[in-house]
Parts: sequence; C-alpha cells; structure tokens
Amino acid sequence: MTDRKDELAGNLAKVEQRIADACAAAGRSRDEVTLIVVTKTYPASDVRILSELGVRHVAENRDQDAAPKAAACSDLPLSWHFVGQLQTNKVRSVVGYADVVQSVDRSRLVTALSKEAVRAEREIGCLIQVALDAGESGRGERGGVAPEGIEELADLVAGSPGLRLDGLMTVAPLTGEYAGRQRAAFERLMDLSTDLRRAHPAANMVSAGMSADLEEAVAAGATHVRVGTAVLGVRPRLG
Repeated sequence: MTDRKDELAGNLAKVEQRIADACAAAGRSRDEVTLIVVTKTYPASDVRILSELGVRHVAENRDQDAAPKAAACSDLPLSWHFVGQLQTNKVRSVVGYADVVQSVDRSRLVTALSKEAVRAEREIGCLIQVALDAGESGRGERGGVAPEGIEELADLVAGSPGLRLDGLMTVAPLTGEYAGRQRAAFERLMDLSTDLRRAHPAANMVSAGMSADLEEAVAAGATHVRVGTAVLGVRPRLG
C-alpha cells in the first residue's frame, strides 16, 4: 500500500473502532450507524483510496470543489452527500451528483431542488437541517431552520416531486443553550426526529456528530455520523 493509503486505512480503523465502542456502550448494533466521510478540501485521489478501503458514503460542502471531484469519481460505488449551506444558484450543479442534500433549511431551496431533480430525472434525498441555536430570525449561525419550522418544511419536501424526505441533520451549536452540550443537543434532535416520524414514518435518518463528538451522537441515537479530520487528517488551511 502507498503511504497515504496506509495512513487513511489506519485512521479509518480507529474511527470504526470508536463507532463500534460507542454503539456497544449505547446498547446498539454497529450496523445501526453509517459513517459518512467528509472529504472537503481533499483530492479525488483520497476519495478513490477511501472507496478501495470500503467507504460508501462521502460528503462535501462546497459545490465548486465537489462537482469536479464527483465527476472524477463517477465510476465508484459511492453515495454523495451535500452538507454545506446551499445557494439556489448552485442547485442545478449539486443535483447532478448529490444523492442526499443534508442542509435543506428554507422553502425556496426545496422548490429549486424539486425543479432540478425533475429536470434531471433523479430522486434526491433531503434532510431538514435543524438550527438548535436559532435566534429570533428563525435561522442558525451555520444555517438551518428553528425546530418550530421543521413540520412545515418537511411537509413541503414530502409533497415535492423528485424529492424524498429522509430525516433531520444538525451541527452541534457554538452559541445558545446547547453550546458545549453536544449530548443534550443530539438528544433534542432525536426528540424532534420522533415528532417528525409521526407524520413521516420513513424519514428516520438522523445525521449528527463529527470527529470530536461522534460518541455523543451515537449515544443519543444518531443513524449517521459525519467524520472528516479523524479520517483524513487536519485540513490544509484555505488561502
């Protein structure tokens, strides 16, 4: 194996062990949690290595980086997740490669995604991004909709052609009542997921937790964790 493949294999094994240990501690089966490797800022060559190592889900947060990378890796058996704040003018490009958009947080975005999904004859999975730090604006510091806005947005996604309502996503907030309280934040997301599934039983995906707090997310009941740094290393600084 190459040095980079050795490095990624070792990191991946450590993350897999962390997830397995967290599942065991929570009384959950390992196969209840899906690892999504966040490959932002890293080259297509790393994505190719990860695929060889058995990774099946990768995530990106900037279309200008993701689109060429996805095209370069289009032969691989991967599901691509878009996790960044998404502007409507990037929707056509993102729909071309993303299987799931995890950052749906406003009705205008739902309308744009539906239009482009129909045009491309694709079905796009959607997660409602929940802002647990939402202020009076109803939006969070890093995007997302306030908990009280979930129901309306979820109904809109579920009724939009070309879209599939898959569940909820959150990022542990840096401000507000949940700042520094990841476990409490993720437990709140699980409560919101329970509420959502009463109206939309199939929307059972809960995406939460990253490199630093995946254990708390697994303990709370997350179905998907998004891990970048712990697998790929510390990100190069963007100029």
